[in-house]
Amino acid sequence: MKIAFATTDGVNVDEHFGRAGKFAIYELTRDAYQFIEMRKFAEGRDLEIEETKGKGQIHEDKVQSKVEKLADCKIIYLTDIGGPSAARLARKGIMPVKVKEVIAIEDALKKLLEAVKTSPPPWLKKALNSD
Repeated sequence: MKIAFATTDGVNVDEHFGRAGKFAIYELTRDAYQFIEMRKFAEGRDLEIEETKGKGQIHEDKVQSKVEKLADCKIIYLTDIGGPSAARLARKGIMPVKVKEVIAIEDALKKLLEAVKTSPPPWLKKALNSD
């Protein structure tokens, strides 16, 4: 299954979903993980989303476009996400995972892989089995 990480540097989970200009995409199996690609939405922060906040349908369309471009991922790690965006991801079957503080993508992947190998929570089992 594919996992996305909101990142500014490709190394850490350190960005809010809407602001994230790029997402590191990894493939996770029951035994390993590997980097697939970096999906860029903007250079630096995603100003198209930031600058349309509060502008109704224009903003909604920009957020929906980002969700659609990440729809092949089952999990997205991020530092924060608004309620409406989290609901959009959930409707696509994507689990947003908020980290309390900046974490290395590698560390997040190791923890996730360990959970997969030992006793995955129900949402992770579902994501694994839907792949």
